[in-house]
Amino acid sequence: MSGAMTFDDALRSVRERLHLPDWRGLDFSAPVARLRHQFVTLSRAVEREIPDLASVAPVSVPGPAGPMRARLYVPLGAGVPPGPGLIFFHGGGFTIGDLETHDVLCRRLADASRCRLLAIDYRLAPEHGFPSAHDDAKAAWLWAVEQADALGMDARRMGVTGDSAGGNLAAFIAQEMLREAGPKPAFQLLLYPLVQFADMRGRKLPFKEGGLFISNSIFDYFRDSYVKDAALRMDVRVSPLFADDASFRGLPPAHIVLAGWDPLHEEGRIYAEKLQNYGVRVSLREHPDMVHGFMNLTALSDTARSAIRDAGLVAGKALGAI
Repeated sequence: MSGAMTFDDALRSVRERLHLPDWRGLDFSAPVARLRHQFVTLSRAVEREIPDLASVAPVSVPGPAGPMRARLYVPLGAGVPPGPGLIFFHGGGFTIGDLETHDVLCRRLADASRCRLLAIDYRLAPEHGFPSAHDDAKAAWLWAVEQADALGMDARRMGVTGDSAGGNLAAFIAQEMLREAGPKPAFQLLLYPLVQFADMRGRKLPFKEGGLFISNSIFDYFRDSYVKDAALRMDVRVSPLFADDASFRGLPPAHIVLAGWDPLHEEGRIYAEKLQNYGVRVSLREHPDMVHGFMNLTALSDTARSAIRDAGLVAGKALGAI
């Protein structure tokens, strides 16, 4: 990656928009409850122009540890049910993030794809370590397929999607259903996915450590919060990049979106190449001037808005909604 590359100009205004001239990102030294509050505040502060949808409704999804909150987004272009659907898992390193932090992203994605979208609020670390989020994601997927008619979805045209850690969960679902001969997603939309927790320091940083939004030290925080036992970090559920042949051959088509200024960029490219090497149909869209998590910055960047729209169009076409 060239040292001359610059951030999208709109992202440079983040401090001014939030009236925080010295802001360098979320404070990962704060207690986790405060960190989650900061993330909610940040996401709500920088998102705007919410698309109109036909409906947005709360849903309760049974999970391994009790009911999980979820939210069903029905876009105006969804058409008569049953139709294509997306099951969405939010990012945040398995530690932060919820339905609120990703509400606008979900609205935009549902609107662009013309697919009904069910967002899942899974358990978070450090209160709930590995494999809690993965168990919740699996339970949510199986329930959604079983309840497809009630959700207005066609079980044969349902995909999985998510950003960052949510992309990890989406990739996990696709692989796990292949391993278990379960109901496979028809498509996977992976937004700057986290695909391995084994080698944090091997990630190439496109900026000085501790820079804007994300750094290896922050991923260390997420890893240590969610997968405390170092022996489990190669587990293919949390590190799908290292899964064996049987977990790749026969996976559904994938579209992967990457950001140039992101420690996850290279492993995202490698994951796309590995999928292709196993005969999986893959498309890749790169945004060289964007940072990790940029789809939560729609008020600051035309690129963020157009990137969600483009990703939604790809998913919608793949699932037959467009």
